[in-house]
Amino acid sequence: MELVDKSILTEMYLAGISGKSPIGNLKTKKGFTENIINSKIDELVKNKLIKEDRTTLTELGRSSLRVVLAGGVFDIIHPGHIHTLNAAKALGDVLIVVVATDSTAVKMKKRQPLHSKEQRQELVNSLIMVDLCLIGQEDDIFKTVNLVKPQIIALGYDQVHQEKFIIDGCKKIELDATVARLQSPIPESSSSKIEKEYGESIHGI
Repeated sequence: MELVDKSILTEMYLAGISGKSPIGNLKTKKGFTENIINSKIDELVKNKLIKEDRTTLTELGRSSLRVVLAGGVFDIIHPGHIHTLNAAKALGDVLIVVVATDSTAVKMKKRQPLHSKEQRQELVNSLIMVDLCLIGQEDDIFKTVNLVKPQIIALGYDQVHQEKFIIDGCKKIELDATVARLQSPIPESSSSKIEKEYGESIHGI
């Protein structure tokens, strides 16, 4: 599949989740002209990858995209995050990342996050390998999983979620997804450790 075709399908899939204009994103992010976009959409409709409404993917169109879902707190972006998200993106065509809500972050990290969920979402959305960052749902990660419907769920090296819990949860929402456990070359790198060391260095001045 051509890059422009994949880009159009990707932006239409993302628009279905974010509510943003796929055409606007294609022109801004990819640099395609409106004539090229419309011509390619005509082809994709003809090939039954996009519905006649020209804004929605068919089942065939959706299945042609391999969507990867990853999640975390992402309070301080560090090299471990970058490696993990690059590895997650390499597993598919589209990478969607979910940042934890503030209250969920407190439960996971046993401390108040330095950045609000909106700030953390903005930080992750700025990363080049991330196609879309969402804020998670309180107490039920599978609401977001069901919205995204990924083929792959990528777990970071330091995440507490177990594969069986994810697989069982996906079965309950009738989603056939593969769980991938990602490794970091620097497993000692963590937001909590960075914050602790930074605090100690400030006090030591």
